Amino acid sequence: MIDKTKAKLNMKVQWTKFVVVLALYLLFLVWVKSWLGLVVVPFIFDVYITKKIRWQWWRDAEAPVRFVMSWVDALVFALVAVYFINLFFFQNYVIPSSSLEKSLLTGDYLFVSKVSYGPRIPQTPLTMPLTQHTLPVINTNSYISWPHWDYRRVKGLGHVELNDIVVFNYPAGDSILTEERYSTQYYSMVYGFGANLYEQKYGATPDVSSMNPMEQRRYYGEIYGLGRNYLASMPTDFGDISSRPTDRRENYVKRCVGLPGQTLQIKNHIVYLDGKANKEPDNVQYAYAVALKPGKEIPDEMLQQLGISMEDLLSLNQNGYMPLTARAVKALRERKDLVDSVVFYNDPSTFELYPKNAYTGWTRDNYGPVWIPKKGASIQLTLKNLPIYERCIKVYEDNDLRVDDRGRIFINGKQAKSYTFKMDYYWMMGDNRHNSEDSRYWGFVPEDHVVGKPIFIWWSSDPDRKGFGGIRWSRLFRWVDNIK
Repeated sequence: MIDKTKAKLNMKVQWTKFVVVLALYLLFLVWVKSWLGLVVVPFIFDVYITKKIRWQWWRDAEAPVRFVMSWVDALVFALVAVYFINLFFFQNYVIPSSSLEKSLLTGDYLFVSKVSYGPRIPQTPLTMPLTQHTLPVINTNSYISWPHWDYRRVKGLGHVELNDIVVFNYPAGDSILTEERYSTQYYSMVYGFGANLYEQKYGATPDVSSMNPMEQRRYYGEIYGLGRNYLASMPTDFGDISSRPTDRRENYVKRCVGLPGQTLQIKNHIVYLDGKANKEPDNVQYAYAVALKPGKEIPDEMLQQLGISMEDLLSLNQNGYMPLTARAVKALRERKDLVDSVVFYNDPSTFELYPKNAYTGWTRDNYGPVWIPKKGASIQLTLKNLPIYERCIKVYEDNDLRVDDRGRIFINGKQAKSYTFKMDYYWMMGDNRHNSEDSRYWGFVPEDHVVGKPIFIWWSSDPDRKGFGGIRWSRLFRWVDNIK
């Protein structure tokens, strides 16, 4: 049958197809710098020229087999195509929370380009397409941990630039709790439970601000151990303590407000880079305490005009404050018939900020300064700055790091007074500055966590409004780069 089929073919056409496909495939291999893919060339040659392998043997089978296999063939092709496209070219991403409002809104669907920064060669290549880390329904891993390849990124069209909106893997997702609702909360829960257990054990919480760096390290080391042991002892409530490979961690989206080698500081909620104020996004939001006149409510029409969501109103009702843009603040202050006052909400809290294993006295509105690590650059290590860079050295760059009883720092068994970074790092923050889990809470984003760059919004629907009324027509096919 194959010989008959082959005899009917126009070999000039087949050779042309083969040459075109082979050229495109070789260009792809040059791009990804992997000649391992040459093992596929003989199979491409067979598909177009020799036809020794019966790739579609099922076409000659009985009707039931032919029907089933035609669907299997189509499904396998679709899955392989989607897997390939998602890995190297683009993927879809939906904004799940309000951390980037009012620049990107909850319910915005983004076209995310992998080629803008260069796609990563998959570190866990054996995975189910269209899944990040978990299979739906059965709630098991959608990937196989072996083989695991080292980080490598293909050359892209550019690099992460200041104020880019970036999709990346959740940095603190190296350790997780397998109970889904707690999966991204491991570190905050460890230190939170640990601090409570320490107080129960010793009868009081120490004044950490009065401790020297070595005393702080011992204290935070103890509460970390207490918290981890507690979580490990409660698998029915929290699940097991596990880990995920870098490219299988949750996807987050934030704005890059600090580049490798820059020194970042937040003063009175304004981000400064190397001593110069960074331009804020046009629709940046901060929390404001809003006092309405007795018996008054903000009209629905005004809520829509100012982009105030049900989540924002819930915050106002529960906490007395809500996030607002400068435009919304001005509009509310002008409504003397509705509003008594609109006052900036100052939060002096230092709870859960990065680094979690040291006392800094920083708040989310007054933070740093911190130097952002740059590939090839070195930093002098001290017990005071070690908590800031320990995750980079130990977790992200896979070194053994320990501190002895005399306060000496050892990296891979050798005493170290400095460290040279192997990767670039970035500082990411949401535009909803008082309602954003970002680098202020989990630190630097390594370059191997960068996924891609959102290009445009291809769909947008308001979760507070159903049907056609919830479609944000003005946002469809809006370029993300135009959202400043």
